Amino acid sequence: MKIKVDDLSSGEVILLLEEHLSDMYATSPPECVHALDVKALKSPEITFFSTWINNKLAACIAIKRLSPSEAELKSMRTVHAFRGKGVASKQLEHVLNFAQEQGYERISLETGTQDYFKPARDLYQKFGFTECGPFSSYQLNPNSHFMTRCV
Repeated sequence: MKIKVDDLSSGEVILLLEEHLSDMYATSPPECVHALDVKALKSPEITFFSTWINNKLAACIAIKRLSPSEAELKSMRTVHAFRGKGVASKQLEHVLNFAQEQGYERISLETGTQDYFKPARDLYQKFGFTECGPFSSYQLNPNSHFMTRCV
């Protein structure tokens, strides 16, 4: 497994992100979709990672700098063929180590409240994330579930 900083130029990565956005809009009301498109993920405050197994794209994840001490997880997605194989856990572990190296003290995330997002919420809980209120510019709404943890 190879996890690398990615410049979002690969067609495979772009297709995975398009699939991610499509699923988010199919699952949540449009005003509650906080997933970022490729252009937004290229912002300087975001570090985007892709995960590869045997030269095949397996997953992606991004981390967004909110302040010198805080960051947000964004765009975590695993390719269907690699789900249930520990890829998401390895990727999340990698990004948490990266966050620590960058000096972040807290990392937070927003995910959905629908059943579709339960596996993601369970994974985050397994890694020590706990429920919290809205952070950054998020607003409280019934479709958003906020989680945080110290790095």
